[in-house]
Amino acid sequence: MPDIHQSVPKIDAKEKISGRMTYVADMRYDDMLYAKTVRSSQAHARIRSVRVPTLPEGYHVVDHRDIPGKNVVKMIFDDWPVFASDTVHHVGEPIMLVVGPDKRIVQTLVDAIVIDYEPLNPTFSMTDSVVNYHYDKGDPASAFKAADTTVAYDYETGYQEQAYIEPQGFIGTYDDERIHLIGSIQAPYYVKNAVIDTMACDPDAIRVVQATVGGAFGGKEEFPSLMGCQLAVALNKIKRPIKLIYEREEDMDVTTKRHPSKTRIEGAIKEGRITALRIHIGIDGGAFIGLSGVVLSRAIIAATSAYTVDNLDVSGDVYKTNTVPNGAFRGFGAPQMIYAVEMFFHHVAKHLNVDVHDFRLKHLAKQGNHTSTSGLFRDPILMPEMIERACAMSDYHTKRKAYANPEVYKGIGMSWFLHGCGFTGSGEAEHIKAKIKLEKLPDGLVYLRVAAVDMGQGAKTTLMKVAAKTLDLPLERIRYENPDTDLVPDSGPTVASRTAMVVGGLVARAATKLKKTWIDDEHQVIHEQYVQPDYVRWNQDTFTGDAYPAYSWGVNVVEVEVDKTTLEVEVKHIWSTYDVGQSLDDNIVLGQADGGTAQGVAYGYLEVMRHREGKLLHKNMTDYVIPTAVDMAKTTTELYNNPFALGPYGAKGAGELTLVGGAPAVALAIEMAIGKRVHAIPATPEYLMEVLHHAND
Repeated sequence: MPDIHQSVPKIDAKEKISGRMTYVADMRYDDMLYAKTVRSSQAHARIRSVRVPTLPEGYHVVDHRDIPGKNVVKMIFDDWPVFASDTVHHVGEPIMLVVGPDKRIVQTLVDAIVIDYEPLNPTFSMTDSVVNYHYDKGDPASAFKAADTTVAYDYETGYQEQAYIEPQGFIGTYDDERIHLIGSIQAPYYVKNAVIDTMACDPDAIRVVQATVGGAFGGKEEFPSLMGCQLAVALNKIKRPIKLIYEREEDMDVTTKRHPSKTRIEGAIKEGRITALRIHIGIDGGAFIGLSGVVLSRAIIAATSAYTVDNLDVSGDVYKTNTVPNGAFRGFGAPQMIYAVEMFFHHVAKHLNVDVHDFRLKHLAKQGNHTSTSGLFRDPILMPEMIERACAMSDYHTKRKAYANPEVYKGIGMSWFLHGCGFTGSGEAEHIKAKIKLEKLPDGLVYLRVAAVDMGQGAKTTLMKVAAKTLDLPLERIRYENPDTDLVPDSGPTVASRTAMVVGGLVARAATKLKKTWIDDEHQVIHEQYVQPDYVRWNQDTFTGDAYPAYSWGVNVVEVEVDKTTLEVEVKHIWSTYDVGQSLDDNIVLGQADGGTAQGVAYGYLEVMRHREGKLLHKNMTDYVIPTAVDMAKTTTELYNNPFALGPYGAKGAGELTLVGGAPAVALAIEMAIGKRVHAIPATPEYLMEVLHHAND
């Protein structure tokens, strides 16, 4: 069996310039087989029997009976089966693989398998809570008692599909009693650790390599662990190279989405100020919890976004439904909550008949204020000048007055927001414990041995620049290969806006040590492990303390025009200002900003995904509409330098920040254009028609 790297053709300089890369679907081995998944057609049912036709020679089925270890995918909450055994919990749940040398015959066999079900009663409403979190700040009960008035509103958000360019996929081999997996993934060690549990094997028996990744946005964080476990079971049984690649419809039908949510916010108002908030958010976890508990925790921590409120009563639930499991997506729970909070502050100001802009400024967080979880905003907060600059760039105040005329059907909306950088609370220090190493060869080349994945966001360029600058070497002397768990330590998943700040910080510290100890013509290895800043104290049971070591900040302004007849929304221009600490590469950060803004704004008005009795109705790029170049408005973006002392060269997080404010900004612009309050996204023409005809305000 060839070495795993021989499956990945070398890319010469001309190919790099042309942009050609080798993806999982491009790879092949001699004697390779193809796998296809047999899936549930029922939302909730017992499996009475499975009838498999006579298999031609060389064809196999693989199911839960072939698993040597645990029939569960190792995640934060371990409730997600590798293969369904006696019960299915959502349409599309994997029951078995069919594996063979001819893809057409494999598909014919999949279609010929007959499964007899005993239907059970499915749940599609958010009523069955499987995770509940709650925290308080200050004395909300007393604040509500002393209030002059209280105001309450409800908000809803829908699914959002990651819509990465490259579908999910793996290729693997079984060689010398080792399982080798190459995948389009965000977290090589997530896959490896999950496979170890499923195979009940020694860690050295599993090798995971990241292929070139054609986009992810969170969709390749936890879901590849499921596929990796399934493929590992098949490799262990058949012991021949196997490829498992999803087609686009299958990918959209069965992979994780952004959680739909319902949020209720009640505010206590005294002397024109919000003195307390009572907030509950419910998120639809789908059939299995997976990462939903962690998504919920970030959502409730974002309860006051860029504002400060002294008294809080915040709670949230993950609800189990018989629908496709939901999971990681850029922003990780914050977009749902920040949408609701931004709309609420506007709606309260309107209720009080006060100037919205002044009302929000009165509540804006300042350095030295306490966070929602009673931590501390220690670093300078540049939001007043960022807001002022965004207003000037967009001519916000002039347009706000001009568009107040209900006849023009134009609107301009502004959102203010923050995003915590890195894993929540004690996640980095107690669970991830990120490690990296730098390896200097005798020829003077320096290799970055990190598990961070470049999935199009520029991680390779950014981390190589950090190493080169610290070592005072030309960039050509730095090497950064796709992560291979045989070669790199576990520096954690590529999620949570942590790559530049956390992993980059480790690279900078290791490079500093290497520079001090550099010996020409010697082989040297420097190890570095993450250490939590001393000031970070976090109690996961009470959700109190510093949830993050640092925060990035942003302002979005969106201008729209709404067609009076069709109520279609045209986004005219988007202006943004961001504080990401010190940008390590302006072009990369601005690229992240354009992409993040596109996703965030589209989440607010364009991207529609629904299900009927648990079956998704939008499972291809024709049914599920994302913004094209024609839909995207011109963007004007400015970055503010506000270096974070513990980040590499002052860097904080950027990737997720640029998404989380788009939805409220566009929703507020639409609200101004139609003269009615918006309480749900996406704000489609159908929804706007309903609002215009049935809303009271």
